[in-house]
Amino acid sequence: MILTMSCRAGILPLSTRAHGFMLYVTMIVVHLGGASLSGQLVPQLGQLKNLHYLDLSSNTISGPIPSELGNLANLVSLDLYLNSFTGSIPKSLGKLSKLYHLFANNLDLCGPVIGRPCPAPISSSTIVGAISGGAALLFIVLAIAFAWWRWRKPQELIYDVPGDPEVHLGQLKRFLLRELQAATGNFSTKNILGRGGFGKVYKGCLADGSLVAIKRLKDAHTPGGELQFQTEVEMIGRAVHPNLLRLRGFCMTPKERLLVYPYMANGSVALCLREHPPSQPPLDWPSRKRIALGSARGLSYLHDHCDPKIIHRDVKAANILLDEEFEAVVGDFGLAKLMDYKDTHVTTAVRGTVGHIAPEYISTGKSSEKTDVFGYGILLLELITGQRAFDVARLANDNDVMLLDWVKGLLNEKKLEMLVDPDLQNKYVESEVEQLIQVAMLCTQDSPKDRPKMSEVVRMLEGHGLAERWDEWQKVEILQQEVKLASHPNINWIADSTENLHPVELSGPR
Repeated sequence: MILTMSCRAGILPLSTRAHGFMLYVTMIVVHLGGASLSGQLVPQLGQLKNLHYLDLSSNTISGPIPSELGNLANLVSLDLYLNSFTGSIPKSLGKLSKLYHLFANNLDLCGPVIGRPCPAPISSSTIVGAISGGAALLFIVLAIAFAWWRWRKPQELIYDVPGDPEVHLGQLKRFLLRELQAATGNFSTKNILGRGGFGKVYKGCLADGSLVAIKRLKDAHTPGGELQFQTEVEMIGRAVHPNLLRLRGFCMTPKERLLVYPYMANGSVALCLREHPPSQPPLDWPSRKRIALGSARGLSYLHDHCDPKIIHRDVKAANILLDEEFEAVVGDFGLAKLMDYKDTHVTTAVRGTVGHIAPEYISTGKSSEKTDVFGYGILLLELITGQRAFDVARLANDNDVMLLDWVKGLLNEKKLEMLVDPDLQNKYVESEVEQLIQVAMLCTQDSPKDRPKMSEVVRMLEGHGLAERWDEWQKVEILQQEVKLASHPNINWIADSTENLHPVELSGPR
């Protein structure tokens, strides 16, 4: 069976087969550029022997580059651009005869500036020499060009188009670019809050003293696309709900597209789950339940109360923000459509994040509200476990890289207690954990028609209808397993998939 998975614009083909309870995955292309990854690379990456392309650019990965990457004999392209690696390039990479492209820009690795492809198979000495020489030459050229520019044009670097700063689209204000440049220190790197597939987000302070988050979209402009952009922005601006991030305004120039939002002091759910500072305690169980319900209400509003309906297409913990009271606020909704406005009727790229993408979206490229439901189910598992939806580090413990597969494996082994985030320190209600897992399993079924609507999810989280829906699901699962076993009497294993999870491993709501 061949699956195709994507991380934003990238494609990740997976060749999978089931044997017993194990899932064997062959990765050919991994695109995780701008995926907000941090920490260090694990040596187990060297086990992906069939990997051809590895993109880890534009993250905050630190530590050394594992020498085990030299085991990736089929590697053609390695992109480590814009990270914080230390040490030097491992000599083992010089043995990779198929490696044609290496991208890096870390100071300790290869000089101040780099980002060039190597035109032929390369050795380690070729890598270092070409990188260092090219970097030095480029640095000199840039320094001369900058000095000449300062001599010819000493005035402040502010560019804009004529416009009235008080122009509004409905509830939205149209900002001038110079306002947002002043608010962010001319988009200083010191003010970057995060980065992702849609662009970078900057913290800013407007002239009236209010704090904002400014999303600078990348590749979002096309000639003649201004009217369509304004139309889509106005649609996003009309979505007003307590659990949706309110769009405050926008900025549009021939070369820039920017969106202005209120600043969320407590960051994202992903940040609070996995990267909270020592001074801030981890999210407690009542907060996680409240986040689950709030984000469900926000998504339900997008699906059922917006005209036309808005499909998020990238539901995950990193896109659920927290206000001053730690209430869930769904962010980045509508951006997928906004970034596709230049494609009149056809979306050319599957947008989303590895581990969160629904199987039908991967295979057909067609999204619906049920693709959001699948992503929401993975979000629930993130809240319960505190782990990432896709994490290569789990290979170190012989676990599945996909969070959904790892959870299903533990459920089959009746190890419910191992699912819960250790940061909770056993301060949770087991019956409530079971209920959230049940909702997550219902939301992540393979068939989109079998998944509940987000409005149903809200009702189940509020205590209405989960027991009935879970009992119905169990009966269907038992029947499907009996049919499969009857048609294949010699098969003594059950494939690792959503529809084959043992239905009796979780009790009904207590």
